[in-house]
Amino acid sequence: MKVEHILRTKESRVVAVRTSATVADAIRLMKAENISALVVKDVCRTEGNTLAGVLSERDVVHALLERGGSLLSMPVSQLMTRQPVTCSPSDSVQQALHLMEQHHIRHLPVLEDGHLVGVVSARDFTRLHLQELEGTVAAVAEPAATSAYTH
Repeated sequence: MKVEHILRTKESRVVAVRTSATVADAIRLMKAENISALVVKDVCRTEGNTLAGVLSERDVVHALLERGGSLLSMPVSQLMTRQPVTCSPSDSVQQALHLMEQHHIRHLPVLEDGHLVGVVSARDFTRLHLQELEGTVAAVAEPAATSAYTH
């Protein structure tokens, strides 16, 4: 099974924050969306799909210990993980899981031709595994050409 299958079956969209947003704004967005990581872009919405980095709860917690409450007013660009580990839609689920295990991460941006097309998470893989156990995973047909994903 390929990562693109997970992207096609996900109900959620990619939630992004600008590099100039404050860490406090990013935390509020994570809370409102009930997620534990954000994609960071120089621009958001329809202005482009270029990945600048990723900001996770783990990044925030570690920085809070080091910098204290002043980190809340910092721009996300100072805290985000730059050049995060990524995968492509054509990678196998097993390859993606190996990347996540190897790098101790729970969120994996998916890039196609350098453009962000989605994010897969540990939660997505858990859902897939449960569906497999329950026998409810839809038959996976390799699409002839897939280049657009709904977020």
